[in-house]
Order: sequence, then structure tokens, then C-alpha cells
Amino acid sequence: MSWTSGTLVAFDLETTGTDIETDRIVTAAVVAVDADERPPEARTWLLDPGVTIPRQASAIHGISTEHARRHGVAAAPAIDEITSAVAEVLNSGTPLVVMNARYDLSLLDRECRRHGIEPLVKRLRGGTSPVIDPLVLDKHVDQYRKGSRNLQALCEHYGVPLNDAHNAVADAVAAARAARSMGIKHSVIGTLGPAELHDLQVRAAAEQAVSLQRYLRRTSDVTAYVEPAWPIVPFSREEIGPLTRG
Repeated sequence: MSWTSGTLVAFDLETTGTDIETDRIVTAAVVAVDADERPPEARTWLLDPGVTIPRQASAIHGISTEHARRHGVAAAPAIDEITSAVAEVLNSGTPLVVMNARYDLSLLDRECRRHGIEPLVKRLRGGTSPVIDPLVLDKHVDQYRKGSRNLQALCEHYGVPLNDAHNAVADAVAAARAARSMGIKHSVIGTLGPAELHDLQVRAAAEQAVSLQRYLRRTSDVTAYVEPAWPIVPFSREEIGPLTRG
């Protein structure tokens, strides 16, 4: 049975910014999305990140510093819960959909380390479920399509509704449905087994990083570096976990 016909679990974060090393989690969602379009089952978290949420970030996801402090839970126990939920999915055999996984999963890793919590890579058993990243897969199957590759653009291209963008649940559900539509449309990925699909993305993400780095060095910055590791940027080069082996 193809992964496109079963349940997908999607993971999404809304954060204080875009730097995996310094930014913090504000909201998180882990959402089970069935193929029959039944209402998704979601676990959600609102955190007090312990830092000021920049106005630019609040303008995107709608959560202010004051709101997070008043209604959010302490960061450390919530991050432990989120990481446990993600690890449970990856250890279960159910594919985990993460749009731009290199960002969300790496930031989660750094938050664990910041708070002295066992990171995701230490919680995984052998034979983990695949991570499915619509961003990496779309670039792989439709390399030369012009225009944006953000979640909204992918949803428009694959005919998936996206309501309430930058809400963690809405974005997670849309990412799962876009991934499913992509797999149905492109049999080259839709017919792959879990391990094959994951390993393809490890290789594809590295190739895409090399291509972008080459372009940047040619057009704007001769020192540009684009991280090739996927779906988690290793905390150290000695710590290469099972997810990043292709």
C-alpha cells in the first residue's frame, strides 16, 4: 500500500524567527491527517518562549509576547512533550510530514539542548518512519517550475486549501494534504517504500543545497554556504543520526 493512501502525521512550529540556533518555539502542532478527509486529530502547544517575540514574528503568526506570557506554558516541559510526540510518530511506522523539515526539526533539536532535554535524535529506534518534506519533494519532482515554493504556493499548485495560514494546525494539515497530492500526482515518489522515500530526500536535499550554493556564489556572495544535511542539521559533525543517513 502506498504511503499516499494511509494516515500521515504532520508537524509544524511557529517561532520567534528563522535562526535555528537562537530562535524559540511559540506554538507547535502534531496532527494526524487521514486520507478520507475526516477532521484531523491534533495535539497543540502554546509556549512562553522566555524571550520577547519580535513584532515581525507576531505579525505573521498573531501571537504577542504578552499573550504568550499570559497563556503559554513553560518552555522546557512543553518542548519535552513535543519531542516525545514527534519521536512517537517516527518510531511508530507512520510517515511524519514536515514542511521545510530542516528548519522545524533542527530548531526543536536546539531547543532541547538549550533546556537540557534529550533531543529527538537520541529518542529514535532503528527503522524509523520516513520524514516527508513537501518542499524537498516538490523541488525534486518539478525542478524547473518557476515561482515560490512556500506552503501557500504548493497548496495552490496541488489544489489544497490553506485557511488560517501560519496557524500551526492549519499549516500542518495543509502540508500533509499537499504531500499526499504530490505523491498521487508523481508516481516516482508515490510508489516508493518508506526507507526509499526518506533516503531519496536525504540525497535530493543535499543536491538542492549544492545547486543553490553554487548559484549564490555566482550571483551575490562568493562565500555563501547552504547546509546540505536533512532533515536535521546536526548539532555537531560527530553527531550524525539515523535520519540524516541517505
